[in-house]
Amino acid sequence: MRDLAAGVKRFQRDVFPAKAELFAGLATRHAPDTLFIGCSDARVVPELITQREPGQLFVVRTAGNLVPAHSPYAADGVAAGVEYAVAVLGVGDVVVCGHSACGAMTALAEGRDLGGAPAVADWLRHADAALARTSDSLTGAERVAALTRQNVLAQLTHLATHPSVARALARGELTLHGWVYDIATGTVDDLTQTTTPSATQAATPAA
Repeated sequence: MRDLAAGVKRFQRDVFPAKAELFAGLATRHAPDTLFIGCSDARVVPELITQREPGQLFVVRTAGNLVPAHSPYAADGVAAGVEYAVAVLGVGDVVVCGHSACGAMTALAEGRDLGGAPAVADWLRHADAALARTSDSLTGAERVAALTRQNVLAQLTHLATHPSVARALARGELTLHGWVYDIATGTVDDLTQTTTPSATQAATPAA
């Protein structure tokens, strides 16, 4: 905790004064252009990877960068965040970003026993389609990497089921992107670079 308090002091002393004009504007204006849905993993920092300033990204982080498909029967924090970003803030882009060495994807790829973490096991069911699309012939790191890519594409499909997203896609006001970030090299692989923003194409893996 002392490290966090020291960090706040450094922010107030060194960072805030250098960006005082930016923060003054942000105090009365919230207009991010992108919704970034990433993993909760502490090694994945959206603003650092994309080099964006405060106020430019609306960030939703979940274990495994999972996005439950829309359900008319139960609201959840992810659905609320997506709806707010798209319908209220009017973001023009949504990025779903997976990453290398993801603990959630590793657990699924290796078939680990999650009996001691029932909430985690239940949450990871949102990756069932991705797991089904990942070849059983792959093992180890290859299987984790393949599942990570399939999972990003599956979550884009889930994302397109949300009414706010579907409407914005139909109007041509929103583009979906699927990324995989490699922690060791800093590279970002865009899985949807050759697709256009429609629910059908967002669900189709890039060649």
